[in-house]
Amino acid sequence: MHRRTLIALAAISTALVSPLALSQSKEVKIALIASKTGPLEAYAKQTIVGFNMGLSYATGGSMMVAGKKIVVIEKDDQGKPDVGKSLLAAAYADDKVDIAVGPTASPVALAMLPVAEEYKKILLVEPAVADSITGDKWNKYIFRTGRNSSQDAAANAAALDQPGNVIAFLANDNAFGRDGVKAAKDFTKKAKVVHEEYLPVGTTDFTAGLQRIIDKLKDQPGRKYISVGWSGAPTPFSKIADLDLKKRYGIELATGGNILPAMVAYKQFPEMEGALYYYFGIPKNPVNEAMVAEHYKQFKAPPDFFTAGGFSAAMAVVTALKKTNGDTNTNKLITAMEGMSFDTPKGKMTFRKEDHQAMQSMYHFKIKVDPAFAWGVPELVREIKAEEMNIPIRNKR
Repeated sequence: MHRRTLIALAAISTALVSPLALSQSKEVKIALIASKTGPLEAYAKQTIVGFNMGLSYATGGSMMVAGKKIVVIEKDDQGKPDVGKSLLAAAYADDKVDIAVGPTASPVALAMLPVAEEYKKILLVEPAVADSITGDKWNKYIFRTGRNSSQDAAANAAALDQPGNVIAFLANDNAFGRDGVKAAKDFTKKAKVVHEEYLPVGTTDFTAGLQRIIDKLKDQPGRKYISVGWSGAPTPFSKIADLDLKKRYGIELATGGNILPAMVAYKQFPEMEGALYYYFGIPKNPVNEAMVAEHYKQFKAPPDFFTAGGFSAAMAVVTALKKTNGDTNTNKLITAMEGMSFDTPKGKMTFRKEDHQAMQSMYHFKIKVDPAFAWGVPELVREIKAEEMNIPIRNKR
């Protein structure tokens, strides 16, 4: 009788631990949410490639960490905030993911932040840029490997904020564009700002917007710049080049980096200066060398702007899981990630404890026209180190 009781109890306990539960305990499930369709499709595809490549690199090709298999579930938010919000909720509730990574667009990210708080699960934001994500809309479950608007602005100020310069901004009419201009104005201490022009993502005719900028700039004394912060296709650069603004009005272009197809238009602006987040030929470190080599091997082309971001997010995830020995408990992950440094294609990044923003280098560049490349090549003027940029803490922690 005693032996039968033990057998019965063992059978009950085995039934209670379902095969699904057993398999899940040996997995780390990650949702990767990106705008695989829509105007930011190219960005999303690069992020996905970079993230998977980064996971492979960080795990030595095993896709295992601390004895657990890493499983990535990809989701397409279509660039729509409501879709992103529902996909994240489904990932946490139905797919039972441990961590979510994404999204591509800032408006989608802002819609997703409360979902992470509701489910008490980490959302690692990559590459959405708006300051408000780690600013007034932030909660403790949000980390970001992508740079923020203030990092873009601080870096660009190093190149553009000089006495006698006059600036008009052209940006997307969304959280990315408006947060970017706000941050740029905050970091503009010496130059004069005369206009802000906001146009929707997907704009195909830039004529009217550029004419408004020309009207504000053309009669200004000093060096005159259109500072462009643009996300998505098409871009305004070809139209700006067609208008020959420097010859006609003395108006120059200033902008940050972009994906390589967008930088084809930069060839028409030799000597243009700005600051960028990443270009494959600039950082000198083993992680970047490995990513560039692997990307050439797989795609016969260099990695792009957002490939580096996806790769960095993967490095952060694996570093955190190694620190917790594979434990996916959210509070343990938060403790591990606050103040955590990790290697990336850009060098070392560190999650700032106060707002979980990754502190990172940026790069002051000057465009060189090289017939070997289809795009304008950003040559490094100097690396702008994380500690050089006084990036404000904008949340209310």
